[in-house]
Amino acid sequence: MVPISAYVAVSAILFLTGLVGVLVRRNFIIVLMSIEIMLNAANLNLVAFAHNMDSLAGQVVALFVIAIAAGEAAVGLAIIIVVFRGKIATNVDQINLLKW
Repeated sequence: MVPISAYVAVSAILFLTGLVGVLVRRNFIIVLMSIEIMLNAANLNLVAFAHNMDSLAGQVVALFVIAIAAGEAAVGLAIIIVVFRGKIATNVDQINLLKW
């Protein structure tokens, strides 16, 4: 049996990888993929602790997080396609569409 600390360590490494990807990279797709990695790190923690406590609550919440992540990816990719087709910018810092 794998100890819970191993799951937490892998989850922390995944979350930090996603955080570095969001903070350092400026490409839209890389930022979205990094957010997905961070959500998967949270899911890993939820499932690991639910398994450790013999509960299904963490697994149910993980399913909701997966559903929300799928919606976020769909909306995010739609926004990216609109921005790329308009050739507004390919860098996250150059987008100022929501400013007055």
